[in-house]
Amino acid sequence: MTPAAGDNAPGLPQPASVLPHRPPFLFVDELTALEPGRSARGVWRLTGEEAFFQGHFPGRPTLPGVLMVEAMAQLGGIAVLSDARFTGYLPLFGGIDKARFRRQVVPGDTLEIAVELDQLGAMAGKGHGTASVEGRLAATASLLFVMVRP
Repeated sequence: MTPAAGDNAPGLPQPASVLPHRPPFLFVDELTALEPGRSARGVWRLTGEEAFFQGHFPGRPTLPGVLMVEAMAQLGGIAVLSDARFTGYLPLFGGIDKARFRRQVVPGDTLEIAVELDQLGAMAGKGHGTASVEGRLAATASLLFVMVRP
């Protein structure tokens, strides 16, 4: 049975309890795995009610690729901010490399997101993410982020 939106695996925080993002710009509904400072897995359930589907594209709604990358970044932010060294920091994009979009994502799909942090220093880090639907790869990207002190 698939958990309802907002239901995390036992012991995992709610995304909004870690991230500063809020709807309509919170793109992680639930965490399925978390290793603070190293990796995270989660999902974003696309209902079709999201405002961007109205204009992207009328008659053929498609999740914008940049929002898949943002969902990866938000999940990476959860992995970073869950590390006690970064409590209260704000991770911001420093760059996006090697972004590739492999398949269309549409209303009703559940985007399965995974992020691995490759490097994590005091003020910046690098990682890579994937987004899939039903095990089929939808997008990949390498992410660079900088840490802003409170």
